Amino acid sequence: MASDEVKVIGAWASPFVMRPRIALNLKSVSYEFLQETFGSKSELLLKSNPVHKKIPVLIHADKPVCESNIIVEYVDETWSTSGPSMLPSNPYDRAIARFWAAYIDEKWFPSLKSILQAEGEEAKKAVLAQVEEGTALLEKAFIDCSKGKPFFNGEHVGYLDIAFGCFLGWLRVTELAAGHKVLGEAKTPSLSKWAEQFCNDPAVKPVMPDTATLAEFAKKIFAKPAA
Repeated sequence: MASDEVKVIGAWASPFVMRPRIALNLKSVSYEFLQETFGSKSELLLKSNPVHKKIPVLIHADKPVCESNIIVEYVDETWSTSGPSMLPSNPYDRAIARFWAAYIDEKWFPSLKSILQAEGEEAKKAVLAQVEEGTALLEKAFIDCSKGKPFFNGEHVGYLDIAFGCFLGWLRVTELAAGHKVLGEAKTPSLSKWAEQFCNDPAVKPVMPDTATLAEFAKKIFAKPAA
């Protein structure tokens, strides 16, 4: 007999794992967090996501759902009567939210990650310029989507807020490592205010990693092998 229990297979430091955890918190759904060990994959993960073999995986009623943004939509639809909707009701606004979520994953975050991997000052400057260009686009997208309200989704944290906000911990770590502020009141005033409100939201605060702890973890991941 299938169980209605909800489980999330993931790792505390993964921004992609934060997405389903925030979504479940927004819908007040209790879940068990099954922590993967960094550098290895559990049998349950391989069985639950045999195609990509990646976290996160949501298990609901013994059925796995994979890919972070897909999980967020699944949570929104499955628990539609609990809490506000995470996607806009208007089809055009929904399409725009999905467009920017894809842009963040395909363009913005890979550029951000490249800062920590860049060799030399010139390479770092070039990547920082790319990230700042992308962040300026997201500042404009926020103004357009939020329509003067606190979040991309309006009055409440929604799909696009989660898609972008899950990277704020890693953004802070990158800013520290690069000695350069990407998100700030001078260049991105709207996003700067949004980031503060997002991180303080009761659904986000318990799962947003501490910057110092994340920075230590980043050192292990991006440690250069000894020559």
